[in-house]
Amino acid sequence: MTEATRLFMYGKIHRATVTGADVDYVGSITVDPLLLAAAGIYPHTMVDVVNVTSGERIQTYVIEGPAGGGDICLNGAAAHKFRAGDLAIIMAYEQVPLSQLPGRVSRAVHVDGRNRLVFVDKHVTPSLDDLGRNSRLGEKYRSVPEAEKA
Repeated sequence: MTEATRLFMYGKIHRATVTGADVDYVGSITVDPLLLAAAGIYPHTMVDVVNVTSGERIQTYVIEGPAGGGDICLNGAAAHKFRAGDLAIIMAYEQVPLSQLPGRVSRAVHVDGRNRLVFVDKHVTPSLDDLGRNSRLGEKYRSVPEAEKA
């Protein structure tokens, strides 16, 4: 018998600033590869992209932009849902056997206003017996200090 699996959010780029929206491109989201590496996201894999500014949510695949450029560009039809300056969260998932979920790490990449990496949070998935010991209820987004945005 095959073990049941769950979709697990293993990496995200949190509150990145959208740098462009190109409706004439074939599709996808262009992302700085330094951010992809920090989140563990591979090019050509599916991601969910949430527009924090408008509430829109899309599913697309990732392509690499130039390293260190801070690019976050929505392409093709997705460009209708995002504008330069919007805040976005890019989330990647993997199918994981239930027995491998406890102890599995999910990474959240935090960036400054120019999409430069500031820090990475790592959250360890608890076992079912340990649920409730690390409640994140009411946890607010830790904004990047102004000095780090410059």
